[in-house]
Amino acid sequence: MKKASVGSEMKKQEESRCTQKTISLLSPLGTIQVSGCENGVHTIQILMDVAPAERSSEAPLSCVVTDSPAEMSPEMQRCVEWLQAYFTEPQTAGSLPLPAFHHPALQGDAFTSRVLQVLLRDVKFGETVSYKRLAEMAGNPRAVRAVGGAMRRNPVPLLIPCHRVISSSGQSGPYMSGRGDHLKQWLLTHERRRGEG
Repeated sequence: MKKASVGSEMKKQEESRCTQKTISLLSPLGTIQVSGCENGVHTIQILMDVAPAERSSEAPLSCVVTDSPAEMSPEMQRCVEWLQAYFTEPQTAGSLPLPAFHHPALQGDAFTSRVLQVLLRDVKFGETVSYKRLAEMAGNPRAVRAVGGAMRRNPVPLLIPCHRVISSSGQSGPYMSGRGDHLKQWLLTHERRRGEG
């Protein structure tokens, strides 16, 4: 018993010691900030600094690094490459390796982690799934509200595609606590269009 607690204490210390770096990218969604360390990506934040009216379906689809630390870990580089492919050639993003994740919400067997892993593994590009169906897929059909909570706590949107989770009625449902509903619509349209093309 004592050995296990020493091991978990060492793991906590290791996580607290990791040095995070942040990269900024300019995308059709506005600025995206990716934070991570040598072990993997911690968070992705969509800053919503572009007004919805300026986000045109005809706008060039690019994702350019605007600010980056001098040295980028291989996992952060993999994340940047994946995001760039997702916006410019989204049909190729599925064949690229995802970076490792290094965020506590994605570790272990908690329900949030399980739901996010199922979403990542089973809901492919251009597909959608209802909150109810995702709860069933994660092994708890009654946990529809908990699935919504897991989507709100997703530390790496886009990589783990919480925008693909919609309500049973077919409505897109909230994104980024309702502040990013227009982004969710854009992402779903982007995937549908590119999937057909």
